This record gives sequence, C-alpha cells and structure tokens, in this order.
Amino acid sequence: MPSHQPPRSAHFHRPLLAAVLAAAAVLVTAPAADAFGAVPPDTAAAATHDQAVSRAERRAVLDYWTPERMAALTRPSSGNPPRSGPDGALWTGRNALARTVGRLFFTDHGEDASCTATVVDSANGSTVVTAGHCVNNTDLIGEDNQWTRNVLFVPGYRDGRAPYGKFTGRLGVVAPARLENDQQHGEVYGAYDQAFVVLNADARGRTVQAAAGAAQRIGFDRPGGRTVHQFGYPRSASDPDREGLPEYTGERLAYCTGRAEQVVGTAQFPAAKGLWGAECVMGGGSSGGPRIAGLDPESGVGTVVGDNSEGSRLDAGGNTCDPWEPAPDCTRRLVGPQFTSAVTGPLYERAGRATR
Repeated sequence: MPSHQPPRSAHFHRPLLAAVLAAAAVLVTAPAADAFGAVPPDTAAAATHDQAVSRAERRAVLDYWTPERMAALTRPSSGNPPRSGPDGALWTGRNALARTVGRLFFTDHGEDASCTATVVDSANGSTVVTAGHCVNNTDLIGEDNQWTRNVLFVPGYRDGRAPYGKFTGRLGVVAPARLENDQQHGEVYGAYDQAFVVLNADARGRTVQAAAGAAQRIGFDRPGGRTVHQFGYPRSASDPDREGLPEYTGERLAYCTGRAEQVVGTAQFPAAKGLWGAECVMGGGSSGGPRIAGLDPESGVGTVVGDNSEGSRLDAGGNTCDPWEPAPDCTRRLVGPQFTSAVTGPLYERAGRATR
C-alpha cells in the first residue's frame, strides 16, 4: 500500500489493454539484445515503461522533489508513548539493511505518494524491487491505467535526509497481467503486485548499488512459511496506540518479524494464491518493502523472497476474515506475493540487464 492506500483488491483488469499500451508507450518485451549482446530467452513476460531517460527529464524529477514536497508526505507526530513489538518497531541497525532499503517517491494519477523499495544484486547495479502498484496503477474504480511519474528512490532515507544520494527512475518493469487489473479481482491479480525499477546513476555517476555499498540477494520459489523480516516506511499504523510514532510517519524505517503465513481465501473473501506475510501493523507507505528470509543480523544482508502489497486479517487457519466484522482470533498481517521464477524471474532479468 502506498501512502494513499489502495483497496485490498488493487489488481487490474483492462478490457482496452491494446489502447492503453499504445497510449502509454508501453513495451511488452519480446526477446531483444541486452547490454552484452545476448538475447535472454525468458524476458518476454515483462511490460516496461521509460521513466526519466534524458538529462532534462532526470533534472526535472530531481527539481520536482523539493524538501517541502517530500515533507508533505509526512504524517504529523503524536503524543503516543513509545510502543514496539515483533509486529512493528523502529529499525535501529546501521548495517547494510539500512543502506539498501529506501523510500520511493512518485506521482500517481496526479497525486504525490511514496512506497518502499530495496536494492537487489543485479547485473547493472541499478535495480530496486518494489510493489506493482507503486509503478503502475489504476484510479480507485479500476480505470485509467497509468504508469507512475516523477519516480525517485532515496536509499537509507531518514528524517528528510538522503545519506547515499538520490536516484531517478529510468525504467519501470511489471508483469503484463499487472496492466489488466480492475481493482475488483484481487484473487486473480494479487500475485502480480510486484515490480522493478531501473535507476539512473546519481549526480556523481554512481549506481545505486555502488552508492549503498551493498545489495540484498533475491530468491525465487522459496518456502513461504519461514521466519521473515519485513521493512517499510509506513505513514500509518493499524494499531491506534502507535499512530504518529516516528516510525509510522514515513520518516523512519520500520520493521516487523515473525513466521510468515499464507493467505487462504474463502468463498466470500477469495484471495490470490501465493500471498504470504507476518503479523504486522505497518500501513500505507510500507508497500513495496521487502520480505526478507535469512537476514544476517551482523551484515544486514538476506534474501528478498517477496514484497509487501496489502494488509489482510487472517484467522488462526490463515483464512481471510470479514474485514468489517473480524472474529476475535483474527490478526492483521502485511502480505504480498512470494517471488517465483515464473512471474518474478523474467521481470528481474529484464530489469537487471537494462543499461543505464
């Protein structure tokens, strides 16, 4: 969920897909020569969109995101006393994790918003992973599909500062099915709420991976029911007692940790297959944040196995609860697709081979 949280079924169906593709200058990639002259055989299942390519476009994005505009996406602090737990706390580590996770700013249908993204190890050193709706989205009624604009990634963002630089987006990469979401059938499109952004070099000519000095690994087809750490820059909390704490204003990195459970849909409340997540109170703004397995507490490096895409209340069996009248045993989880070689693999390959 970005800072303006979409409904739970924010995954698209577009009856006029061909017209949208033409209007948005989208390329559904067919095999093409990459930076090394090879033709990757598995990159056809990716839709791409140019973001800020020219020098003038890059400059315009940097100029757009003034300190005042970024600050406008910060929620006011509250007088609530500090409170934390495995389901939500401020991340205080100063290792690679804090350098590789950052805040992703963008404009969605004319409205400024923010998500979370993560630097992953890639051939070009310029690739971050995030949620699909942070890169391509419809309006709230499932129409007017658009790619987000003014895309800017700030690794290690904290209190308005950019300690490792600012990186404009160059190329957005999503699954073609993402373009078909109608906001009504999350059980169909939820698995595609994942994306990559290829970034331009910063003002010093550095790739984001070089500037951060690290990158997270990425893993496909990993078991879902494991202890994970989930990170984000939330601007809200599902727990009223934590609303307005520094880690829920969008200004600081928060995390949750616990055993991930799979969302099991019901006839009344169906769900997409392959959505996993731990108990977590992080709200809007945490979308796109990584779900990391095997996080090394010393180095701060682990394997990104999925992304945050939506909040869901589940009962003890993993069944989706009635969102209006949840049963007493229902707990709130932050869930998202588990990365697979079938869906995520082609997107990662396409993004990682893109030239800066």
